[in-house]
Amino acid sequence: MSTDPAPHRQPAEPTAAGPLRGAVPAVPPSIAPGARRAASPAPGEAPQSGTVLTVPREHAYPAPTGLLPTREALRAEAARSSRSRQPEEDVERADALIKRIHQVFEQRLVGQEQLRLALITTLIAGGHILLESVPGLAKTTAAQTLASAVSGSFTRIQCTPDLMPNDIVGTQVLHYATGEMTTQLGPVHANIVLLDEINRSSAKTQSAMLEAMQERQTSIGGVVYPLPRPFMVLATQNPIEEEGTYVLPEAQMDRFLMKEVLSYPKPMEEVDVLDKISSGAFEEPLRVQPISTDDVEWLQGAVERVYVDPVIKQYIVAIINTSRGGGPRPVPGLERHVRVGGSPRGSIALMRVSQALALQVGRTYVTPDDVGLLRHAVMRHRLVLTYDALADGIAPEAIIDAVFAAVPTP
Repeated sequence: MSTDPAPHRQPAEPTAAGPLRGAVPAVPPSIAPGARRAASPAPGEAPQSGTVLTVPREHAYPAPTGLLPTREALRAEAARSSRSRQPEEDVERADALIKRIHQVFEQRLVGQEQLRLALITTLIAGGHILLESVPGLAKTTAAQTLASAVSGSFTRIQCTPDLMPNDIVGTQVLHYATGEMTTQLGPVHANIVLLDEINRSSAKTQSAMLEAMQERQTSIGGVVYPLPRPFMVLATQNPIEEEGTYVLPEAQMDRFLMKEVLSYPKPMEEVDVLDKISSGAFEEPLRVQPISTDDVEWLQGAVERVYVDPVIKQYIVAIINTSRGGGPRPVPGLERHVRVGGSPRGSIALMRVSQALALQVGRTYVTPDDVGLLRHAVMRHRLVLTYDALADGIAPEAIIDAVFAAVPTP
């Protein structure tokens, strides 16, 4: 596996998918008032409309502080500070395991590369993911495929308004013959749990998942039952139907490591889906041996051992603070669009996702590109927009891009 020995600091070039990376803009960008979103952006891409950025010339940046060491220095520091005796061997083993997961996805899922990346990253980072899309975009298939790829148990919970907390976590059952109470564990006690249309369940039922998602346990009759390891929740919600739905509370939204917005497949990918259904290819036995749940736990430990330089940590904190209206170079007019910015849990999420991405490309250290690669998925559900922003149809992706453009890249 290549570890990309080239020097890290290279001339940055603007791209169509996001702000200028690796360069310090002369003035901080701001979000143009009245900018409207015409269509949902493709996953991993910046919105093409409704994200106009203006550059007020009256604001000037102070001199940037903190430079990231070269790749060679980062690699040496990662080897010195790693809790693993052989970090390069960890990378090789992780590469072999992740390739097997990808091979299972290639057999059972067509396209959706961004979804595949988000699911694998969330799994090895030890988090949960919220998927938003219209029906029929293979969300359930992707969850089942992920469970098959890691040899984990899988349960699907269809959320409805009459779903009760005990239907999820479990309940106590009285046996009349013996007069004894026994505990029946609910479907949340599985490695991969799919909460389908989570916004159709009531607030009381949604709150029953908070303990499971955060503490990795459930409480039934005063007794604590630990959840299987690894444990991951995939929740889905339909953005086009509002009747009979309940808005997820911010406390629960913040507990999802990422929120991925799915788009329609390409025409050729959709033709490939029809071909495989006609030939029965989706029903064929797996051609590759899935990894084990022990392998997943090892991958999660390997992610934690990926080195994060102090400069990268300061960069992440500056991004989150800028989303709150502060930071080293505040975005002018941000307070008109953002009511609540990212929490410290957002900083942790950015770091964990960056570590997981670095491991997947064969590095033992994090770079600024890792921080920005899945920035929309990590932050879009952590920003509480103002009424003006919602009325103007300003996309959260536009605000995220403005925040990243304002913070100088180390």
